[in-house]
Amino acid sequence: MKKKYWLVFLLFAACDSNRLFEQNHDFSSGCWTAGERPAFSFEISDTTSAYNLYINIRNDSDYPFSNLYFTYRLSDSARVLQEKLHSADLFDRKTGRPLGRSGIGYLYDHREPLLRNYRFKQPGTYTIQFEQFMRTDTLCGIRATGLRVERADG
Repeated sequence: MKKKYWLVFLLFAACDSNRLFEQNHDFSSGCWTAGERPAFSFEISDTTSAYNLYINIRNDSDYPFSNLYFTYRLSDSARVLQEKLHSADLFDRKTGRPLGRSGIGYLYDHREPLLRNYRFKQPGTYTIQFEQFMRTDTLCGIRATGLRVERADG
């Protein structure tokens, strides 16, 4: 029986060989407050490869808006390399149906591209920080956010 579990684990691990980093931050109250700015640090050693960076978003069906505005800041140890306002559609604007993948009836997972084929100029530690940029200080219905970094040329 244990051999079957290892086989399943190896199959899943092999399917995601391009992933360099993935981490999520759960909002303990199920709400993303304006003062909460999740940050994720990751290492880049290969500057010859291109990378795709994504934000992971988990929302529930009670989220009161169709989209989510947020800013991201990509920085190295010395300076901010990029700062941008971004929007992610979480619900269809016409029908109101939730977008994203649902593994549990009322929760939906989204992976939105931030940077595609991005090349880091130097090896080292990089950090991305997210900040919600909606017109309300508390966004109930946003359960988690995270970062995924993967090789683009894999």
